[in-house]
Amino acid sequence: MQGENSKHKPSGSLYVVATPIGNLEDLTLRALRILGEVSTIACEDTRQTKKLLNKYNIKKPLISYYQPREKQNIPQIIRLLKNGKDVALVTDSGTPAISDPGFPLIREAIEQGVKIIPLPGASALTTALSAAGLPTHRFLFLGFPPPKKVATTKLLQSLKNESVTLVFYLPTRRISTFLRLSLDILGNRKIVIAREMTKIYEEFFRGTTKELLKSLEGKKLKGEATVLIEASLTRTKSMQNTKMAYLKSPCPKKPS
Repeated sequence: MQGENSKHKPSGSLYVVATPIGNLEDLTLRALRILGEVSTIACEDTRQTKKLLNKYNIKKPLISYYQPREKQNIPQIIRLLKNGKDVALVTDSGTPAISDPGFPLIREAIEQGVKIIPLPGASALTTALSAAGLPTHRFLFLGFPPPKKVATTKLLQSLKNESVTLVFYLPTRRISTFLRLSLDILGNRKIVIAREMTKIYEEFFRGTTKELLKSLEGKKLKGEATVLIEASLTRTKSMQNTKMAYLKSPCPKKPS
């Protein structure tokens, strides 16, 4: 492959390629070139990847690589890489390994001495953060919360005093239940729900937990959403007070 340090390589490279989270035009020029140059594409769902490839008239062999059967096709992909073939890893949308398949393959490729080349691009996490209007200098990404209520309750309880913006991925059918748990455990905080980002029906719901529970009542949302919750105000104020007290405290005198 030209232009990507492929000359005289003993093995191929694994390209970790970010793909659009909705709008198919959100594909970088470099990603478009690499997808057209690699020998094989390892993808989460071949049907979804074909939609993207068809738009750009790219025809490549596809290897299905999805949860929970990620480990099943790792040997085949590693074999291709060790034989000098370049492989692109993609998921249905966004950046591989960010709450999507990818980590086991990437780890195994590293252990086998395969070169990993990341291609940055779309991610629901950063897209939502950039437009949410909540502090972004410190945030904690938690992916999909556990499916069972008891486990989600324990998770939220462990996050009660975190002084960072909390970010979750959620299927929209779980949002109401999640908001009620959040209200009970975290209190009435500012929340942003980002749905269908970059698509024609893109929506951002902003408000307190109580306001969102009321405004979303009776609405049937589809798909998946990114949910952002503001930091613990009590912990944040405590940290700010501690910092101010430190700044105002007199400097110790130097010994004479």
